[in-house]
Amino acid sequence: MGIVVLRCFDLIDRSRIFEILDEYDLSDPLIGLIASHSALDVCDGAVEEGFRTLAVCQEGRERTYANYFRSEHVDGKRINGMIDEVTVLKGFKEILDGKEQEMLRSKNVLFVPNRSFTSYCGIDAVEDIFSVPLVGSRNLLRSEERGDKRDYYWLLEKGGLPYPEQIDAEDIDCLVMVKLPHAVKTLERGFFTAASYEEYYEKADLLLKQGVIDQDGLELARIERYIVGPVFNLDFFYSPLSRRIELLGIDWRFETSLDGHVRLPAPQQLRLGELQINPEYTVCGHNSATLRESLLEKAFDLAEKYVATTQEYYGPGIIGPFCLQTCVDKDLNFYIYDVAPRIGGGTNVHMAVGHPYGNALWRTSMSTGRRLAREIRMALDRDQLEKIVT
Repeated sequence: MGIVVLRCFDLIDRSRIFEILDEYDLSDPLIGLIASHSALDVCDGAVEEGFRTLAVCQEGRERTYANYFRSEHVDGKRINGMIDEVTVLKGFKEILDGKEQEMLRSKNVLFVPNRSFTSYCGIDAVEDIFSVPLVGSRNLLRSEERGDKRDYYWLLEKGGLPYPEQIDAEDIDCLVMVKLPHAVKTLERGFFTAASYEEYYEKADLLLKQGVIDQDGLELARIERYIVGPVFNLDFFYSPLSRRIELLGIDWRFETSLDGHVRLPAPQQLRLGELQINPEYTVCGHNSATLRESLLEKAFDLAEKYVATTQEYYGPGIIGPFCLQTCVDKDLNFYIYDVAPRIGGGTNVHMAVGHPYGNALWRTSMSTGRRLAREIRMALDRDQLEKIVT
């Protein structure tokens, strides 16, 4: 039976989470999370820091975690894998059920939120009824809901951070990106580009007929100036324990069918039919990157402003990993086009081997998952877990 969540509560008070923590056996906590998105990186990092892990899987999507990366122990010693316990539910949203939450608390689970958690379970439920300690900023997760009154664009404006200019459809006079959800692939994008109002209207009409987008999504779409330049997802970490910002690494995306289009010579692109001509932007993989060193200071400027702004408007502010998704223009200016106030989706590319900058800073292999687990370990050792959970 599906779970219907009505917004009839307030955000779970942090003091309530502290009360739950008081009942935990923190000598042996589990690191738990939804088995999707960045789960392998988180679990790998947790194992590196001596924690056991629990993956909450959806029926039909559990084999990766329950079979292929499941931990194997001999004489009490781990010989491979990083998923120690698996819970399989008919749907991810069942984790909101009272008995499932009680199961997590009984196992002393510290839960790491990822995008799949909020997407499948709903941000209202995460804020209002999920009474399990989250490692990260529970209230800040809502800022990722594009169109919300205080979304990340609102935060970027408050912090004086650069982002692509928003443009009305009738005023399109340059190449723009139209941002809206995919009508069928509900967790994916129905993005398209246009360079004039006429092209916008023609493409929107075609995509509506093809069922790629719908009218409701189009009416809520955000149209913004297209920044011509490379894309860098800046994987940062803010530690409430040291009060320091760390750049761990940088990733960029492979997107279907966009990457297939750019691999075609121009004459072949021009011959594509109606069903192929407009690329889709569904993320299917990631790769690693670095920045030229003269740009690093600009990247840290972005992070410093973002952290300060979250602390002012979404107290206690960002906790742990966050990702600023940026484009760099021809004059080497950054523009933030998306923000992930939790672990980013591209960090698996550094799993086990670490991020270039994180490795250099920590003098060991330091992925985002491991850095998160190390923060938990340090918080436990210092009896300061309340600084990193909400």
